[in-house]
Amino acid sequence: MNMSRRVFIATVSAVAAFNLAGPAQAAETIKIGLVTALSGQSARSGEAITRGLAVAIDEINAGGGLLGGRKLELVRRDDESNPAKGVMAARELIFREKVAVLFGGLDTPVSLAVVPLANGAKVPFMGAWAAGTAITRNGAEPNFVFRVSAVDEIVDQGMLEYGIKAFNGKKFGMILVNNPWGESNEKGLRAALRQKGLAPAGVEKFEGSDVDVVPQLSRLKAAGADTLFLVGNVGPSALVVRSLERMGWNVPVVSHWGPLGGRFTELAGTGAKNVHFVQTYSFFGKQSPVGTRVIKALMAKYPDVKGPENITPAVGVANAYDGMQLVARAIARAGTANGDAVRKAMYGIDEYAGLIKTYRKPFAPGVHDALTKDDYVWARFVGERILPVGETD
Repeated sequence: MNMSRRVFIATVSAVAAFNLAGPAQAAETIKIGLVTALSGQSARSGEAITRGLAVAIDEINAGGGLLGGRKLELVRRDDESNPAKGVMAARELIFREKVAVLFGGLDTPVSLAVVPLANGAKVPFMGAWAAGTAITRNGAEPNFVFRVSAVDEIVDQGMLEYGIKAFNGKKFGMILVNNPWGESNEKGLRAALRQKGLAPAGVEKFEGSDVDVVPQLSRLKAAGADTLFLVGNVGPSALVVRSLERMGWNVPVVSHWGPLGGRFTELAGTGAKNVHFVQTYSFFGKQSPVGTRVIKALMAKYPDVKGPENITPAVGVANAYDGMQLVARAIARAGTANGDAVRKAMYGIDEYAGLIKTYRKPFAPGVHDALTKDDYVWARFVGERILPVGETD
């Protein structure tokens, strides 16, 4: 009798477990991968991307998730701003973690190294920071790489226009990091200058490991440069500012957004305030309903966020938030997390009222960048805060 009872209980338990297995499997999470710098001088930027993704994922999950109730799960890996480590991290996320979509982080060299892997594995790769033109315009067909971020070619046109308008620049010198990101911007800046019948006063390069760039800057000064275009990440950009100060050369600096990625004010000193750089979003000033909601969510989730001044770098948060929301709409439209179906569904997104702007048909075959030159703002450091140029509060 006792044996029959035990068999009955075991059978009931097995049936119950079998019945529960179906819903449990249906509720399997949809993994979203992130490869970015989570350590080193740019770790603050990697954290900003993380926070933008996390807030968007929280919203989506609170709304019932995707594909019949499946929740999104963020899985991160640190690329240490190193292309080889970035590829290793991306491989782990794609092949071991089985992420449905991969988000890319800060550095153009890292993203360029990951692009062939994403295209080969047929996993959508959404760029949330790195601006190298060739990241999305990579020649692959089909192309699985999309971006909600700045694009070097467009930023370069904006840098020239801003240098002329804000500083009455006439002779522009370039001081650029000697890597693919610097090369991308040299190409874009030369093209922008040619369109206006201009040529650079000089082009100088620096290595990320340099400790002094006075010789390069001295050559630009001797060439008569009255405005400098700067392209470099946090440490090298700070080195340029300190070298200018040692030279006593008070020349306007129009920069890509490299300086905003970490401890720039600490490393550059008082000269940090003289660098004007591009952004895609600011949490200061009047906000849209989406902006207000995101600020409240960040303050609720992260104790260190007391207000807009603590949401930094703003572009990392904003680009990642909008990128995740667009990806979610593509997955929902596709009705599956299959990579190729999601890629095709990206082209079918009609309209999304996002944080940076209202996106209308943001992607199409051959158009994989959602932002245009009209979506950039110019900013500078005021103390530790990044404010739009002209604002002091």
